[in-house]
Amino acid sequence: MKISRYLILAVLLVFSFIQLRSQDIQDLEITSKDSIVASSWIFGLGFNAVDDAGSEFSNVFNFQDNWNVVPFPSRLSIGRYFRNGLGLEAIGSFNRYQEGKVIDGLVNTEDIDYYAIDARVSYDLNKILGETGFFDPYVGIGAGFTNANNQGRGTYNAVVGFRAWINDNWGVDLNSSGKWTMDSGTSTNHIQHAAGVVYRFGIEKELSEKGKEKLALLEAMEKEQQRVNDSIAAAQLAEQEAKELAERLKREQEAAALAEAERKAAEAKRAKQEAIQSSINALGDVNFNLNSSYLTSNDKALLDNLIEILQENSSVVLEVTSHTDARGTDEYNLWLSERRLQRTTEYLLSNGIAKERIVSEAKGESELKNDCDDGVYCTEDKHRVNRRSEFTVVKF
Repeated sequence: MKISRYLILAVLLVFSFIQLRSQDIQDLEITSKDSIVASSWIFGLGFNAVDDAGSEFSNVFNFQDNWNVVPFPSRLSIGRYFRNGLGLEAIGSFNRYQEGKVIDGLVNTEDIDYYAIDARVSYDLNKILGETGFFDPYVGIGAGFTNANNQGRGTYNAVVGFRAWINDNWGVDLNSSGKWTMDSGTSTNHIQHAAGVVYRFGIEKELSEKGKEKLALLEAMEKEQQRVNDSIAAAQLAEQEAKELAERLKREQEAAALAEAERKAAEAKRAKQEAIQSSINALGDVNFNLNSSYLTSNDKALLDNLIEILQENSSVVLEVTSHTDARGTDEYNLWLSERRLQRTTEYLLSNGIAKERIVSEAKGESELKNDCDDGVYCTEDKHRVNRRSEFTVVKF
C-alpha cells in the first residue's frame, strides 16, 4: 500500500511539473503585444489655441484673457517617423485673435485672422525612457512662418507633447509650442497649444525590448530542446542506418542481378540486330540506271529477299535512303532521289510491309560513297555505286 501511494504521488508531481512547464512556455509565446510600431506616417487633424498676450511664458493658463480658439478643426499635420526615434512633420494652422482678448499686452479691439505654416524635427522620448506601447512623449524643434496680429514673421519653434494610442492606427495628440520671432524689433513671441486626433499609416513594426527578451529566451529553450532531440535522434539514426545498410546491400545485390540480366538481354538484342543488318548488307544496295528511278528485275529480286528478312523479324523498323551520283544539278538530283525513294518504298509496302515500319529520306547527291564529285572524272561503274537505295535497321 505504501508503494502504491508513493507511486501515485510521483505521478501527480510529474503531471504538475508538465502542466507548469506548459504554462511557462505559453507565457513566453510572442504575441502582438510584444510588437511596437517602429516607423510610420502620421496624419493629424485637430484644434489649436494661441496665447500671444505679450507676457512671454507667464500666465500661460489664463484661458479667459489670453487663449484664442476657433470652434472648428483648425490644424492639419503630416509627418514621417523613423526607427531611430526622429520624426519630420509639416503643420498648417488657422486661428483668430478675438475681440477682447489680450494681444501683445493690449486688449484686442477686433477679430484678426492668424495663419501659421511650420516644419519641425521631433524625437520620441521612449527611445530614452523605455517603450510603453501606448504613451509616446516627444520633444522637437523647428521653424516656420506666422501671420499674427497683421504681422508676418519667421519663427524659431520648440515643442513638447505626447501622443496616446488607442490602437496601432488611432490616437490623440496634445502638445504646446513656443514660437520665438526672428525679428524681435517688429513682432513678439507667442505660444501655440494643440489637441487633436492622429491616424498612423504605412506602419512598420518590430519587437519591443520585452519581446526581444522573450525571443532570446525562446531561442535558448529551443536550442536546448534541439540538443536533447539531437541526442535522441543520433541514437535512432544509428539504429536506422544499420537497418538501412542491410536493406541497401540487399537492394544492391538485387539491382546488380537485374542489371546483369538487362545487360545480357541488351547484348543479345544488339547481336540480333547486327545479325539482321549483316544479312541486309549481304544483299547489297538497289543500284539504278543513269537518270532512272525504275526498278530492274534484279532490284526486285533483291527487295524480295529484303522483304523475306523483314517478315521473319516483325519488330524491325527499317530506314530507306535513296541517292544519286553527282552529275546534274542539285535540284534535279534531289528530285530524282525522291522518285527512287518512292519506287523503292512502294515496292516494299505493296508486298506486305507495314507503313509504320518504314522510315525514308531522299538525299540527292549529298552522300556520295566515293570521290566522284562534281568536276571529277569517274568511270560509269564508280558513278553507278552512288545511284542507290540503302537499307539500315534503326529499331529492333
